[in-house]
Amino acid sequence: MAESAAVEFRIDRRSGVATYLQIVQQTKQALRLGLLEPGDRLPTAREVVEATAINPNTVLKAYRELEREGLVEARRGLGTFVTRSLGGAVAADDSPLRAELTAWAGRARAAGLERDDVSALFTAVLDSTFEGDQDR
Repeated sequence: MAESAAVEFRIDRRSGVATYLQIVQQTKQALRLGLLEPGDRLPTAREVVEATAINPNTVLKAYRELEREGLVEARRGLGTFVTRSLGGAVAADDSPLRAELTAWAGRARAAGLERDDVSALFTAVLDSTFEGDQDR
């Protein structure tokens, strides 16, 4: 049986994004980056509550959404398990694109940009690059 995956949810109460959606988004990001793989067990609702001090129903809502999207499966008495991955090898730690992006982020930081500045710039570039795409 798979061990609990090493994913830690970070909740930003000031983001304006619903807490359950933050869990969904962070899970999808972990799937895209290969941090979660099919067979991995997500942290239990109790583990997430202990780490983040959020309502257990919020965690369960997020897990139900992930299940509805076909990404995880709840197994009664065992936990919630990843059923499929997202993305591909492009996001892996050793991919050339990741190395280029890491170098770019380092240059942006050295130029004095704050994390939020970099995020805004990157999001603007993504939006203009993928304009018209249905699945961003």
